[in-house]
Amino acid sequence: VQLQASGGGLVQAGGSLRLSCAASGRTFSRNAMGWFRQAPGKEREFVVVNSWSGGTTIYADSVKGRFTISRDIAKNTVYLQMNSLKPEDTAVYYCAAKGAAYSGRYPSEYDYWGQGTLVTVSS
Repeated sequence: VQLQASGGGLVQAGGSLRLSCAASGRTFSRNAMGWFRQAPGKEREFVVVNSWSGGTTIYADSVKGRFTISRDIAKNTVYLQMNSLKPEDTAVYYCAAKGAAYSGRYPSEYDYWGQGTLVTVSS
């Protein structure tokens, strides 16, 4: 099983990026999938989780209203649309999948991880 994250880059404050996470080796249509991020010198933090396609979505307060998670079941891919980016959003972003359907906010709850993609927001 592999999760391949992509789409990171350098963007100015106020700009947008869309991250992608393509899964291979199994389907995750009935599994919780989410995004986490880790800034330099900080712990990995929760960004968003979708419990399963069509299920509950939970956002961290810091990104609510600016970030949107979505899924393409046919492509076995999850996306993170990030708008109104701020310098404090700068981090390596990781996609993750659980072996279960219910959502979770803690990295230890997730069984599969992508390699991370760097997002840098300049002021």
